[in-house]
Amino acid sequence: MRRMLDRLFLPLLGLCAVGAVALAMAWPQGLGARSWGPFGHTPVQQTPAMKAAMQREHEAAQQRARQARDAVRDLQSQAIAPAQ
Repeated sequence: MRRMLDRLFLPLLGLCAVGAVALAMAWPQGLGARSWGPFGHTPVQQTPAMKAAMQREHEAAQQRARQARDAVRDLQSQAIAPAQ
């Protein structure tokens, strides 16, 4: 009886593994590179609108960091030499 289960179960398990690998090659693609052939679409992060939004956010973050550094620099200069 046990030998019969192994004869059925192990090939079925191998077939499931091959199917999982084949499915992983095509779908889902996530946010990385586009899947091959007819399965994929352009990832959201690679669309022109999203690239522009990410660039705007990056520039805004740099501006906020620059303002914070300037504020700290001003506070430090006031602490060292207070205005009279």
